[in-house]
Amino acid sequence: MDLADKLMNVIVITISLLALFFLHQYRFLNSLISTVRTLFKENLTGKVVLITGASSGIGEHLAYEYARRGARLALVARRNQRLQEVADVCEIIGSPETVYILGDVSNNDDCKRLIDATVNHFGQLDHLVANAGVAPVCLFEDYDDITKASPAIDINFWGSVYSSYFAQQHLKKSKGKIIVISSCAGWVFAPRTAFYNASKAALISFYETLRIEFGTQIGVTIVTPGFIDTEMTEGKFLSKEGRLEVDREMRDVQVSLMPVESVEKCAKAIVESARRGDRYLTVPSWMETTILWKVFCPEIMDGWNRFMILGPGSSYRDSPSKKILDVVNEIMQLLLP
Repeated sequence: MDLADKLMNVIVITISLLALFFLHQYRFLNSLISTVRTLFKENLTGKVVLITGASSGIGEHLAYEYARRGARLALVARRNQRLQEVADVCEIIGSPETVYILGDVSNNDDCKRLIDATVNHFGQLDHLVANAGVAPVCLFEDYDDITKASPAIDINFWGSVYSSYFAQQHLKKSKGKIIVISSCAGWVFAPRTAFYNASKAALISFYETLRIEFGTQIGVTIVTPGFIDTEMTEGKFLSKEGRLEVDREMRDVQVSLMPVESVEKCAKAIVESARRGDRYLTVPSWMETTILWKVFCPEIMDGWNRFMILGPGSSYRDSPSKKILDVVNEIMQLLLP
């Protein structure tokens, strides 16, 4: 066994070094393929698209982008009034028909019901957009009841998995696509978001595996947004008691001065990426560089996040990220009338 390991070390390292000589050719080929896909993007007119978490944020604006391109929509969320409002807008701006379905994606039976309802109504399913998610924000040691963090896995991970499981047979018939909304949090690990980070990392691993299993039968696009202008970046987090609450102070700590991408621009990029059949999309694109930091300088990235978000103090109000934001806000108030 030791001899086999030594041989594998030599073989794998040698092949990897040789592969570097073909990196430029590989990147050129990828660019060529991307150009061809851009020229022959999927026509969404009349296609049936199911979007989870469609009552706000990225999901809401994905619905608008698909609607503008003539897709028929099935919108899923738990907030009836908001969902109805989004559906009405979709039909005004271009969707031939939009239905909305109340459902909880963390419930296996609900996921089966919403997929069945969509296919029974429209007769097909072309795109599944697995978008629903929540973000618990709390230090691991501060939980009184650790099960209060379980919605992060139940909704973010299992909600996507359940929906994909019941949709797969219909997507194979239509040669359709799964667009899963993960996050840069799948590799950028900020304190207080351990369960959110874990759920998003799990999505990346799971759907990379599904892409291999499905082959050409179902396309899989994994989207990894950074900070996007949604309820989440406005401070709507899952508290340690398990309640969705808006905490502006905690938002200032976790987000601070990080640039926040517009949700409209993010949604448009996602739909265009799905039309091209991309494997991955990161929005904003500069967040892709954090992968290099994670691979080559993990200690620096981890140390930076710990210092900025936790800081030396015992209270989150003492964190450097919040203090810097407070100083900048004070300066802006002095400079602006």
